[in-house]
Amino acid sequence: MVNRILGPLLILDHVAQGRMQLAAVFVAPPGQPVPPVRVAGTDVPAQPLLAYGSAQLWRARFAVPADAPSFYEWNGTRFDLASDLGGDLRLAFASCNGEEHGDMDRDEGERNVMWAKLAQEHRRTPFALLLHGGDQIYADEATQGHPMSEGWPDTIPSDPLPHDIDDLRDHLRERFMERYTAQLAQADYAWLVARVPSLAQWDDHDICDGWGSLPRSRTYSPVGQTLFEVAKEAALAFQHGTIAGDLPPRFADPEGYHLNWTIEAPGLRLMGPDLRSERTRRQVMDTGGWADVGAQAETAFAGRTFVVSTVPLLGPRLSILEALMVVTPKMQKYEDDLRDQWQSRAHRDSWRRMLRAMMQIQERDGQDVTILSGEIHLATRATMAVGRGQVLNQLVASGITHRPPPRLWARTLGALSRVGETPLPGHRIRIRRIPGQKLRYVADRNMLVLERRGADWTAIWHFEKSGPPAALPI
Repeated sequence: MVNRILGPLLILDHVAQGRMQLAAVFVAPPGQPVPPVRVAGTDVPAQPLLAYGSAQLWRARFAVPADAPSFYEWNGTRFDLASDLGGDLRLAFASCNGEEHGDMDRDEGERNVMWAKLAQEHRRTPFALLLHGGDQIYADEATQGHPMSEGWPDTIPSDPLPHDIDDLRDHLRERFMERYTAQLAQADYAWLVARVPSLAQWDDHDICDGWGSLPRSRTYSPVGQTLFEVAKEAALAFQHGTIAGDLPPRFADPEGYHLNWTIEAPGLRLMGPDLRSERTRRQVMDTGGWADVGAQAETAFAGRTFVVSTVPLLGPRLSILEALMVVTPKMQKYEDDLRDQWQSRAHRDSWRRMLRAMMQIQERDGQDVTILSGEIHLATRATMAVGRGQVLNQLVASGITHRPPPRLWARTLGALSRVGETPLPGHRIRIRRIPGQKLRYVADRNMLVLERRGADWTAIWHFEKSGPPAALPI
């Protein structure tokens, strides 16, 4: 049960006509009203957004200039915003905000070390936006505690009764709500997201581990579809500040069948293709998602495009591991993890299609594209040569709260990366070292800061143990 008002959680709805359209989301106990947001001397009432059994979500929508610093007020507190998107600015990128098991029981100080560092960075030089690159929550244990989903995904009822599905839906809605509100109640995270507008794209743990790479008999079962519907409802509310049928204009599909979004500001385009809503074991996106990616690739845009690919687009040759897992009984439980990757044999054609789209952006005069990825609980970077001597860059920052895997796994991936990968003839992918790091993959909790000074961009990883290395020009 929520016992106090949580928030504001600030979300970027859209940028248009020189204004940032924002949504401030609050979570309150049922029946308790939320005070209005005050902007430019005017009160903006908070309106009910979504009801849960033990909480009510509220939202206030308002706009601020996109070409100058600004602020809003709520409940006696002033929240300053670095809302000048046209000049020098800083963006923060984070992913993998949790763990598969016991995340709700972790010590807040230990869990949120990197959120505290990110808050300190904001105090030093403010961020304009906070990009969340997937797995904003780890909902894997949400299915536990109900007879219909206790055995998910291994055992599920084949023909459940409607009232049992309704009861499951109620159970899952409360479990998802608890995970989002538990995060919003934690001090450093809450302080930051009230002052920096968020842009998010979901990945599998925001639904369940391996969603879309699990067998069709699971994901298209009544239990699986109920799980997906509840997860999507929660993601729309807590990650995007909206509900079905009310998506802001940054989304390509107003109906929300897929959740691709795009934001454009002077010299800066942000793209978030949805790699989960339409995913199956044989496809990463369907017709709608691909149509949006193609349209963006064909649209001329002067400046930098950052593409949030929740699963790394540039990576080593994983088909070797995938083949070993299929034939090794003890490793078959990890097959879904590799099926999740762009490099999976099942997604080879999709991988090439997305790479060509990124190349199309990079090769056009006056345009640059950089891929931002998470998912692997390690930090790394990669490059792919494109036409006219240009290079496509990918930056991976993964594990803002998820503890890193053993260093042996980082070394294994590094060794595998030496084999090289060339999905498109003549365009080899190379895994590169982050400045100051000995290994290609860094096993340390981390986040990423992107900075524009004039027309030049740099990237700086921040690590829990070793701190920030030198800036990398991109």
